Amino acid sequence: MHKILIADDHDLVRGTIAEYLRSSGGFEVFCAPTLEDAITVNAQEAPFSLILLDYSMPGMEALSGLAKMQRLTMCPIAILSGTAPRDIARIAMKAGAAGFLPKTLSPALLLGAVRHILAGNVYTPEELDSDDDDSDLILLTPREKDVLLGLAQGQSNKEIARDLDVQEVTVKLHVKTLSRKLGARNRTHAAMLARDKGLL
Repeated sequence: MHKILIADDHDLVRGTIAEYLRSSGGFEVFCAPTLEDAITVNAQEAPFSLILLDYSMPGMEALSGLAKMQRLTMCPIAILSGTAPRDIARIAMKAGAAGFLPKTLSPALLLGAVRHILAGNVYTPEELDSDDDDSDLILLTPREKDVLLGLAQGQSNKEIARDLDVQEVTVKLHVKTLSRKLGARNRTHAAMLARDKGLL
């Protein structure tokens, strides 16, 4: 069973999301009202499959809270928000958030977003995907970033696979996906584009 940690200072929001994920998704859900409480729960109950952090709760200090939690866990971390502007969503995704989930999502869409992230993907709301101003936004999964780092270091697929403890064919698939997302002609071009776009 997947374990999820929800950190949000609004009791009703936190409780509603937690109850829906428990009843409809079958998840084991833990809750916290602040970032510091979330860090404590993570220390006591880890590992988690996913952590959801409210953008505006106490302790977050904009997105510095995301970076702080990222240093403490290896699991995906997504941002919950009811008020953050689209630019914040873009920054969060570039900072490595596994998703940006507006609190206006319907329960069914929220559950779908959580499952999407747990499958190793990055979730973005439709309004972010469809915004022309975000055409240069490139969303990478944590594993794709690992592979990209290997490419930037000049490693072969076999070397990357060994370092990440995955099959070489898996690395090849990631390289293909990275090339498509970056619009790269080859692996070297992908690494160069990633540096130019601030992805490394």
